[in-house]
Amino acid sequence: MNTMINEKYKDSELTGKIIGAAMEVHKYLGNGFQEVIYQRALSIELNLQNIQHEREKEMDLSYKGYEIGKRRVDFFVEEKIMVEIKAVKELEDVHLAQAINYLEAYGLDIGLLINFGNTSLQFKRVMKPKPQYKNQSPSNNHLKS
Repeated sequence: MNTMINEKYKDSELTGKIIGAAMEVHKYLGNGFQEVIYQRALSIELNLQNIQHEREKEMDLSYKGYEIGKRRVDFFVEEKIMVEIKAVKELEDVHLAQAINYLEAYGLDIGLLINFGNTSLQFKRVMKPKPQYKNQSPSNNHLKS
């Protein structure tokens, strides 16, 4: 059984495969390269594993129905999962906030934040926050490791 798969998370099987592909890249290359090197290698590995994806997919951003710009997401996998990659020593809150903002802006439910810059691969499953209602306490439901 793949330990990256947890059926309580949406699209867990696919996110597990993506994480496994990233682990293969990190195992082969190690840490210390620029983000673009990992991006190219991960695209090759996803192709080798027959995982359909688009690299640097440009997506429209809108505000109240008005287009306000465009943003390139590192990977858009099987037309439903956003993958944002980093090559930094440690993931920081700003990276998580960025990934959550992309989910909300693109209307997606789930994404992955993957960091190749550490000696061990770091990854976070990022889920769109559930709407907060009156009398409901805030939570960190949007972030799952």
